[in-house]
Amino acid sequence: MSGATRFHAGIDVETVERIAEERNEPKWLRAKRLEALEALPDLDYPDVIQTPGRTWTNLDDLDFEALVEPFDQTEEKDWVADDQATVVPFHEALNDADLEELVREHFGSVVDPEENRLTALSTALFTTGTVIYVPSNVDAEDVKIRTTMNGQSLFNYTLVVTEQNSSVTILERQDTGADADESEERYYSGIVEVDAGENSYVQYGSLQDFDQSTYNYTLKRGVTDTYSTVNWIEGNLGSRLTKTEVSTLLEGDSSETKIVGAFFGHDDQHFDLDSKVWHRAEHTTADLVTRGVIDDVARSVYEGVQDVGEGAWDTNSYQRENTLMLSDESEADASPKLIINNHDTEASHSATVGQIDQEDLFYMEGRAIPEGTAKNMLVEGFFVPVLEEVEVDELREDLEERIHERLH
Repeated sequence: MSGATRFHAGIDVETVERIAEERNEPKWLRAKRLEALEALPDLDYPDVIQTPGRTWTNLDDLDFEALVEPFDQTEEKDWVADDQATVVPFHEALNDADLEELVREHFGSVVDPEENRLTALSTALFTTGTVIYVPSNVDAEDVKIRTTMNGQSLFNYTLVVTEQNSSVTILERQDTGADADESEERYYSGIVEVDAGENSYVQYGSLQDFDQSTYNYTLKRGVTDTYSTVNWIEGNLGSRLTKTEVSTLLEGDSSETKIVGAFFGHDDQHFDLDSKVWHRAEHTTADLVTRGVIDDVARSVYEGVQDVGEGAWDTNSYQRENTLMLSDESEADASPKLIINNHDTEASHSATVGQIDQEDLFYMEGRAIPEGTAKNMLVEGFFVPVLEEVEVDELREDLEERIHERLH
């Protein structure tokens, strides 16, 4: 019996060929799918934080046989696009000669399909996605993508390419359809690749709000050219379990990135969140800011990595992560890491995990504010520093509204 069969008996060459055939895909993409399928049994799951005697997120315990149904990938997807940018469904892009060449050049160039077992699975099975292309000297705004998952599983792929001196702001939302069976466990996988051209600017905001029957794996990664910027905003509110990585490879001199994260877990939700930046060029800057709240028996695991290469002269890299626990049964762990191989570096990192300040609570109650109201006000105030970093007004307002709803 092959490793691929052990992983999922319903995923084989015939499955992948059928997905490609139904979408009339070019030979090069079919080949990439089949290569990912072949590599699947020999690949490991994504890295997770481990301490002696404990693995904080056990991805290999998930029953992918039950979660993944390759032919039950149904969704509703809406796009709102700036007229100056090209924003098209993935397979529609393959029907245009110029766009197909663009996709062929960039597909798998930022995120290796064989990076881990789940990226390979996504490459082999993805059925939906979006291609966003911004030509030189174009400033595109208000690109919005909403993906509503209705089936048992969904594999989604997004490619963003910006040319020289261009800019784009993208807002992505992911949720579960109202008619989805709440008793059925689901699996969502999303891969996002961003290739930012010279002196271009990309801001990519995402709000994940799946129902709590959904297991969610996402990997978003950008690569920079000279003087370019890739900024990420990552909001996680939904799902049963989320394993996500948001990262930037700073390959261009004087390029920069900011990764802003906010999460709020309750009930028995589990969030495993990674923020990573690799400084590989001179004069690069990174700022990683994450704040989260967990309640009930929820748990969060955060890992932030700032990796400064030998040739990354004049690096500036900063990281801050804070988690607030609202119950004694919730758990939170944070692991910020600095890997510095160039002495010409200014860097710092910090992480805190704690509960509501009892002195603040006592002060507010002393002014006739009920305990529950006072706690909610303190939680909303806790999120303010990270929400102030969210430059996309609509996403910030969505996050504020959902946090308020969860507290009330």
